[in-house]
Amino acid sequence: MSITQNLTLSISSASSPFLAPSNFNSRSQVSLHSKSPFICKCVATPQEAETAYKTRVSRNENLGKLQAGYLFPEIGRRKSAHLLKYPDAKIISLGIGDTTEPIPEVISSALAKKSLALSTLEGYSGYGAEQGEKPLRSAIASTFYPDLGIEDDDIFVSDGAKCDISRLQIVFGSNVKMAVQDPSYPAYVDSSVIMGQTGLYQKDVQKFANIEYMRCNPENGFFPDLSSISRPDIIFFCSPNNPTGAAATREQLVQLVRYAKDNGSIIIHDSAYAMYMSGDNPRSIFEIPGAKEVAIETSSFSKYAGFTGVRLGWSVVPKELLFSDGFPVAKDFSRIVSTCFNGASNISQAGGLACLSPDGLKAMRGVIGYYKENTNIIMETFDSLGFKVYGGKNAPYVWVHFPGQSSWDVFSEILEKTHVVTTPGSGFGPGGEGFVRVSAFGHRENVLEACRRFKQLYK
Repeated sequence: MSITQNLTLSISSASSPFLAPSNFNSRSQVSLHSKSPFICKCVATPQEAETAYKTRVSRNENLGKLQAGYLFPEIGRRKSAHLLKYPDAKIISLGIGDTTEPIPEVISSALAKKSLALSTLEGYSGYGAEQGEKPLRSAIASTFYPDLGIEDDDIFVSDGAKCDISRLQIVFGSNVKMAVQDPSYPAYVDSSVIMGQTGLYQKDVQKFANIEYMRCNPENGFFPDLSSISRPDIIFFCSPNNPTGAAATREQLVQLVRYAKDNGSIIIHDSAYAMYMSGDNPRSIFEIPGAKEVAIETSSFSKYAGFTGVRLGWSVVPKELLFSDGFPVAKDFSRIVSTCFNGASNISQAGGLACLSPDGLKAMRGVIGYYKENTNIIMETFDSLGFKVYGGKNAPYVWVHFPGQSSWDVFSEILEKTHVVTTPGSGFGPGGEGFVRVSAFGHRENVLEACRRFKQLYK
């Protein structure tokens, strides 16, 4: 073909490694019309729009404040990446606090019976009371709050304590100031951020503005110096604590209730691990005189009966708890529950009722005892290796100190060298830096194998 003839070439900008980056997309064409060996005319066709359609709705700016992902999904992501790197590794998960042992038969049979009953005209039921079925509310009150003045209608049955934490945040709204233990369960802080109660994240101190972080460490017995904090409206307090495993003494809870009364604050007491308590520490904040006027308590069947997937919990909102204008907090919470929630599953509530039968309570104590034996094994392992170890006695978590080291670095080293998943302490707040949480939720053989690997790594 003569060079003087018209020659049209279609060149894809993505087809050749020799083409420099350009503004043309893969559909752009360049036409070369050659009329002379010395003249080349280039004509570009219009570029097609490639941008995605966007609505005119602004993103919730509070969600934009959150740092990275929620802690436990991030751990799951790193675990998955590790599996891609080591596809044949036997990974042992002692990170997220998920139960592993089967639900006791006395409880699972009640779940099955209720489920089958729903296939009959006589046994079918649809919507129930958003606050929970009366027999279960009564059983919770009589089992966990005997002689404490907590009545059936103070109990609100739910799909778990974590869900109730967010519903309570809706009750309080955005114009309140929160205080949290540091370290503490990340849902307290994250839900505060989402509700718009906080300022921006301050990277230099790893805290959100307008949240009072109450430092809890070995030096203060994991109970904060309340005299050093500015007045909060709402105080999140977990005992036994997740992640440290520390259980507040009666004297400490008396001090906390007195502080709340003196400052007009409300305590949200998370007692999700109360049945793990070994000593005479209070299992409920309502054991403290005057607590009904300043406190709410949340709890759950998740870590007692293996209901992490079944989903069943409750909150106690006493009638005596009033807002500054005298309006009962319980009435607003009931309104939120009725608006945002159609009540816990009737199947799971049947299981909850079985949990609180004499045989069910015995079975739950057996499961809890199993996990506590795991805790002892983990504690003895790290203690034998010379580590400072906290928690364990009253909770299914062991809080191991790695002074001077980054929690995420320790997490990564343990995962890389032992294929064991733990939880970095800094994920629970700046006060958790230098610590790693090891969960006792696991099959016995896996806990023993993990401890063997720990000994091999740190011997």
